[in-house]
Amino acid sequence: MQIPPETFLIDRASPLPLQVQLRRQIVLAVHEGRLRPGERMPSSRALAAHLGVGRITVSQSYGDLVATDYLTARGRSGYFISDRVGEPEQIPATEPGPGFDWGARLDGRFRAARRKDRPLGWRGYPYPFIYGQTDDRLIDHAAWRQCAVRALGRRDLGALSDDQYDGDDPELIDFIIRHLLPRRGIKARPEEILLTLGAQNALWLICDILLSCGAVCALEEPFYPGAHEILATHDAQVLPVPIDAEGLPPQSVPPGVSVVFTSPSHQCPTNRTMPRPRREALLRLSAERGFAVVEDDYEFEISFAGATSPALKAMDRSGAVIYVGSFSKSVFPGLRLGYIVADPAFVAEARALRGMMLRHPPGHVQRTMAYFLSLGHYDRQLNRMREAFAERRRVTADALGRHGLDSGQAGAGGSSFWLRTPAGLDSDVLAAALKPKGVLIEPGRPFFRQRENGAGFYRLAYSSIAAGDIDEGIRRIAATCAELQGQPEIA
Repeated sequence: MQIPPETFLIDRASPLPLQVQLRRQIVLAVHEGRLRPGERMPSSRALAAHLGVGRITVSQSYGDLVATDYLTARGRSGYFISDRVGEPEQIPATEPGPGFDWGARLDGRFRAARRKDRPLGWRGYPYPFIYGQTDDRLIDHAAWRQCAVRALGRRDLGALSDDQYDGDDPELIDFIIRHLLPRRGIKARPEEILLTLGAQNALWLICDILLSCGAVCALEEPFYPGAHEILATHDAQVLPVPIDAEGLPPQSVPPGVSVVFTSPSHQCPTNRTMPRPRREALLRLSAERGFAVVEDDYEFEISFAGATSPALKAMDRSGAVIYVGSFSKSVFPGLRLGYIVADPAFVAEARALRGMMLRHPPGHVQRTMAYFLSLGHYDRQLNRMREAFAERRRVTADALGRHGLDSGQAGAGGSSFWLRTPAGLDSDVLAAALKPKGVLIEPGRPFFRQRENGAGFYRLAYSSIAAGDIDEGIRRIAATCAELQGQPEIA
């Protein structure tokens, strides 16, 4: 790699000679890892022109650094960072200036709301029952690469290189309207759709618009921790509504709320499905009381039991429902691409807010996704994922039963189980005991506003673990539960 001349600066007010300043900059950069062995230094002519010094000053600095093994000279090719770096040159430490008091300017609300239990390096564990990650073997890498190359062609150059201001890729919007939303029973026009950087970005936009100072909202509990993180940073009153076997009970929504957050098709994290009569009741209540409904339809594609219930948005006649969809579960999590479907007035406001934050999602990502959808790769990958997840769910359910663990409600899809720990066992303690044994689970506390209410629950996901590894992972969970309770392991 060629190191650009702009990497180096000199201070003409310094008492140190220019040659010494340059030499010390190079030495320091090498020891800090900013310049690495094999990288090519700027030519002495180019660096001298950039610094405004004589070429001999640069040549002498280079010569001194060759003598101390920081640089090597390669004939007519120039100077390169040496792989035989000598002892560090003693450079006087710079006296620090007065510290800037960031503590007085930051209230820490974002750090306080951020989840601290997300496992880093989860791929290094043999039994990662971690939600929201994926098995690389289920992703059609070749198809995605093909679509990306096609999107980078000259025909699409304008869509990729232009600043679209607050606009979205019309080809992707068209496919969402004609092919994706009809699967949920939703009819929409282009002015009712906004692309986002995943569901998390969509929820942030929604909260920023709807939850002004003092607003009151209802959130089903247990809840999606990402939504609660966002709500915790807004000056709004959050009222948790405990779910039952059929999801969010409409009759339990407190009076005076302006927004209700729900995931009716696969409730997060329990996977419970809200039946149609209850959905109709929630919509009637919304019309009577005048609150908006935010529907997070995050996992509707992963269903193993035939047709799913229509989305709330498909049943909405008043325009009160804001629908949030995402490609993170159906394509791959790192894609960070989702969408909002809502009344044109709301979408116009959200589009303006998004435009101030990030303009629009990257054009090449949008166009690549449009090709991935239109060429049929999306449906083929979904079918492969459904088959794999159905098999993993069956294997997981069998293993839970065989090893004596509570399997909860099996549901008809999704990529995880919501489980109770054996009586009296804290899921945080269980998770900590499992990590040295190569097993990762998600403790229940982050899913509850009163965190202690989640101590007896944990989530067990199977999207990122091969079917052949599930039984041994669950055997280790059961064995660890028995150890922590001082009971014999179930064979």
